[in-house]
Amino acid sequence: MTESGPVKGALFEGYRSFQAIPYAAPPVGERRWLEPGPVAAWSEPRDATKPPNACVQGGGAKPVSGAEDCLYLNVTTSRGTASSGLKPVMVWLHGGAFTSGFAHRYDPHRLAQAGDAVVVTVNYRLGIFGLLAHPGLSDTDFSLLDQQAALRWVQRNARAFGGDPNNVTFFGESAGGLSVCAHMTSPSSAGLFHRAGIQSGICTTDWPDQGLDPDSPAGTGWLSPEEARARGVVAAQGVGCSDPKTAIACMRNISAADLLASPAVQGPPAFGYLSYGSRILPQHPAKALAEGRFHRVPVLVGSNLDEGRAFVLAYHARNPITAERYRELLRTSYGENADRVEAQYPLSGYDSPALAWAAVITDRVIACPTLRGERFLAAKTPVYAFEFADRNAPAVLPVPPGMPPGAMHTSELLYLFDIPPFNPNFTEVQKALSASMVRYWTRFAKTGNPTASELPAWTRFRGTNAVPYVQSLGTGDGGIHAVDFGAEHQCDFWNSLE
Repeated sequence: MTESGPVKGALFEGYRSFQAIPYAAPPVGERRWLEPGPVAAWSEPRDATKPPNACVQGGGAKPVSGAEDCLYLNVTTSRGTASSGLKPVMVWLHGGAFTSGFAHRYDPHRLAQAGDAVVVTVNYRLGIFGLLAHPGLSDTDFSLLDQQAALRWVQRNARAFGGDPNNVTFFGESAGGLSVCAHMTSPSSAGLFHRAGIQSGICTTDWPDQGLDPDSPAGTGWLSPEEARARGVVAAQGVGCSDPKTAIACMRNISAADLLASPAVQGPPAFGYLSYGSRILPQHPAKALAEGRFHRVPVLVGSNLDEGRAFVLAYHARNPITAERYRELLRTSYGENADRVEAQYPLSGYDSPALAWAAVITDRVIACPTLRGERFLAAKTPVYAFEFADRNAPAVLPVPPGMPPGAMHTSELLYLFDIPPFNPNFTEVQKALSASMVRYWTRFAKTGNPTASELPAWTRFRGTNAVPYVQSLGTGDGGIHAVDFGAEHQCDFWNSLE
């Protein structure tokens, strides 16, 4: 029985599943671009056996899918009774660059069963529906407001599913990880979660011109209020809503599909960035981390050994990275330092120019900013750092011929979740790594420390150490071990360029 009414889920061996539970009013019509509203109550048992709508997404070269009526969450819980009475709660945010993805893609029953936990997966508004800023709006960052509403729902309803509202782990990957990091710095998110998990999406991520994607200028994951509103004005004008006084009302009368069909909405610049200076996010999160302005909760945080390969895949397939193209990208991104970067990442050291460029992205854009953010966090709160390192991991993203995926962005997800229709066909050592990771993650959710007696020890990250402890998560005997993360990703070199 939830606060709004009863739900009827499904029983499976070892766990229960409840899908499509509304946590906020449908953000449609006049509620488009408003903060989440209350749910209308119901009295008859609600069917919670089928997945909810995905939030509307697509446009441009992709078909539009999903619906605006999408603010639902799914609850998966182990069937046993927790020895302590209440189970730890894990709230998951999917990735997808704030423009794609959906909660029910991730089946978390292994986490629920292994950790005797309640796992909640959350939909939140995407693209222009979640990230529009405009002079005619009093709020922005609706994606974050949705996520915060889901956390408040968990606080009010966790006990109905056997969960402990005083032991909530908020975790996510990519855009989901960036969101969790944002909530770490949001004053209004205080008390809504008690542990945080950030996978491949820390607040300190930044990149030089075209250093992440050929269509992306230099930037971070965050827009200033002025930049965000300027993008909103351009989008409004592009769909024929030029009068600032009536633009929002005008845009509310345009169908979701027609909005997403507009080149002004698809970009560049697309609506795939959070903005700060808002009610929910008053300060730039990277600055907040550096200044110690974040919630003091234990953090499990890390990235993957070959993150950058995922970002190279798409444009390498349509515009192969040759030796000449590699040097052109270096000149564009690193200017007068291009020769130094090439000397550090010579083509002779890689099987292809694409892999060389992927290594540059991994180290400069993902790994070293992650290490910097981990140091900021560790100055004030317990941090446990990891690097997913199985270079034979099954790929979740399409991989063109001649581009080995390695341990790229997203590759750790199959080790924590079932993600139909992918069948990973794990080897025995990969099954063992997956079981270890599930155990680490759920142990962290329960206690704030991933260490478990049956697993290799995981030492706390301390930024004051010359070589802070980072747990490498690989396969086979000795595959889980400490790694000198800064040396592996040449962070001293990248720091010398700043």
